[in-house]
Amino acid sequence: MTVADVQHVARLLEDAARDRTPLSPQAELPDLDLTEAYAIQRVLVGNRESLGDPRVGVKLGFTSTAKMRQMGVDDVIVGALTARMRVREGGRIDRSRLIHPRVEPEIAFRLSRDLDPADPRADLVSALDAVAPAVELIDSRFSGFAFDLPRVVADNTSAAAFAVGHWVPLDAALWAHLANAAVTLSIAGRPVAFGSTAAILGDPRRIGAALLGIAAEHSIPLRAGDVVLAGAATAALPVDTGHVETRVAGLGRVALTITGTRDDGERT
Repeated sequence: MTVADVQHVARLLEDAARDRTPLSPQAELPDLDLTEAYAIQRVLVGNRESLGDPRVGVKLGFTSTAKMRQMGVDDVIVGALTARMRVREGGRIDRSRLIHPRVEPEIAFRLSRDLDPADPRADLVSALDAVAPAVELIDSRFSGFAFDLPRVVADNTSAAAFAVGHWVPLDAALWAHLANAAVTLSIAGRPVAFGSTAAILGDPRRIGAALLGIAAEHSIPLRAGDVVLAGAATAALPVDTGHVETRVAGLGRVALTITGTRDDGERT
């Protein structure tokens, strides 16, 4: 792809998000490889930053077998989080901003120092100083959440919104607990999905190698203070409006509320 091609695809994805009109992945986008997809993602994120919406972290996708099976893909991916995606704990997000949202229960880590992903001595796990329960809203800009791996990467891994609960300092005992901590997702006060942090690559500590490898290959910055969403502990579930909550045993809870009404023509 040429630079102009990359910018064109980025504009298509930006327009789809702004107008809440999903794209047909086959009809409207050319075939992409992962290098091209991450280049498109960089343009999307750079455009957001130029409009005063800075990066605040990264998110991993497809870290659980359930999520890979749900979406028909088989590799971990990385996207960017920006300031306007963040919803305060217990806060609200307007449904009219979204196309066909789905919700995922997650855990979030906090990066204590800058890392150079290309440095073979870099150790992401030792640079994480805190963990918190998290809830993420994903919202693919493709019709019916239908995409291949490069298209979802180009679409910044369907990132839409997230909330993070109370940060808890990481120590050896907490790391051991996170190897298999129970996770519950509730919608409108009703538990709808149950999982474990063990679903995250078999052990959340394994995100270190996965994230560093992808960040090094595709020039993704990792900075002090970044939020690192580790990936879903269950499959993603459709959500329209109402209260959604993640609970992680021994860690706490976090919630947000989707308000308003939908104004798009696609059914969730």
